Amino acid sequence: MQEVYDYLKKCGTYFLATEEGDQPRVRPFGTIDIFEGKLYIQTGKSKDVSKQISLNPKIEICAFLGDNWIRIQAIAVVDDRVEAKQHMLDAYPSLQARYSANDDNTQVLYLKDAVATIASFAGEPKVIKF
Repeated sequence: MQEVYDYLKKCGTYFLATEEGDQPRVRPFGTIDIFEGKLYIQTGKSKDVSKQISLNPKIEICAFLGDNWIRIQAIAVVDDRVEAKQHMLDAYPSLQARYSANDDNTQVLYLKDAVATIASFAGEPKVIKF
């Protein structure tokens, strides 16, 4: 899991895919955090992505770095604890202008049953499960 975190952190931006009915939805994300041994992402409950995840928590993340890429399949699980939200906000102080650990909008989710594949055109893919 640490390798996946490091990869996404180095990328800065990754793309998260959900579904809305029969339509895939993909958008850029930038938050990634490790808290209590789990990999977390962050969004706002008021956003469409949050509503899509609540209807179908299966997500995919994709990012590209140089000559390789990562794809992560996972179940996004909401963690409503203030401690989890605050940990994320401490990791991304710029978010504190729009989010608070005690507001009704901040949402953090951890990745469950995750399968990450790091691949390139030049070799065998590396699979990491966490």
